[in-house]
Amino acid sequence: MKVTIENVSKSYGKKQALKGVSFEMENGVYGLLGPNGAGKSTLIRILVGVMEASGGEVYMNGRNRKSCAREYRSKIGYLPQSLGFYPEFSGLDYLRYVAALKGLAGEKAEQKITDLVNQVHLTEDIRRKAITYSGGMKRRLGIAQALLNDPEILILDEPTAGLDPHERIKFRNLVSIFSRDRTVLLSTHIVTDIDSISKQTVMIKEGKVGRMGTNQSFVEAMNGKVWLMKMTVDELVDFQNSRIISNVLPLGDRMEVRVVSAEKPAKDAEPAQPNLEDAYLYEFESIGRASGEAFQI
Repeated sequence: MKVTIENVSKSYGKKQALKGVSFEMENGVYGLLGPNGAGKSTLIRILVGVMEASGGEVYMNGRNRKSCAREYRSKIGYLPQSLGFYPEFSGLDYLRYVAALKGLAGEKAEQKITDLVNQVHLTEDIRRKAITYSGGMKRRLGIAQALLNDPEILILDEPTAGLDPHERIKFRNLVSIFSRDRTVLLSTHIVTDIDSISKQTVMIKEGKVGRMGTNQSFVEAMNGKVWLMKMTVDELVDFQNSRIISNVLPLGDRMEVRVVSAEKPAKDAEPAQPNLEDAYLYEFESIGRASGEAFQI
């Protein structure tokens, strides 16, 4: 399945939330990475069809989405940022309800529900009221409902928000498993959600998308831009006001400070191996960079 987003824009009155977004996706996990308010959720709502773009087009295998709207919707699975449950619904009731909305019924629906419940590890809790589930269990229930119609396109909006590290890892592993024969778009502001599983990543900032690339290409572009320094706490207080700090590690009476900078920040700074989080900070927190400037590789 190939999804093409071509020059998509969205305005709310005078505010422009998306400004000509363009990229393509095929099978595998794609990360949509950006801070809150960057336009990620607006783009996702357009992709799942709950909002119309002000301009631009979305294509499925070269066909305009509007010309095959029903077929396109049937191929979409969507996990929104927050899920709502009727108070009396068990997890099983919820999945049966969503299955009915998607046109699934009878033995076929029951078998599909059973299979998915097993895959997301909710078998022992599926008859409990969904409102009593932990955050991680709710997200796993959410991905089960998104997969009920065997979608070829799976869209996840901030899927790990509120999860503890253990649940985040479990959810990330599930996404990786389900992406084998699907196109998955995972929108997040948490770098570790996509660091190890995304095929490619798009960084979005103020409604604009920088160049799309593999995580490795973003990391390689940071060579010579990440440094380690040692300083006192008092020195750090002043230093951090003018620099991008990605990590601080106490070392006795001093601090080891990881600095993201295009230039060597001090004579005693030592080069460090970059990672995707460094690239993210360089794009979204660089001091003096032009607003909305695309990340260049």
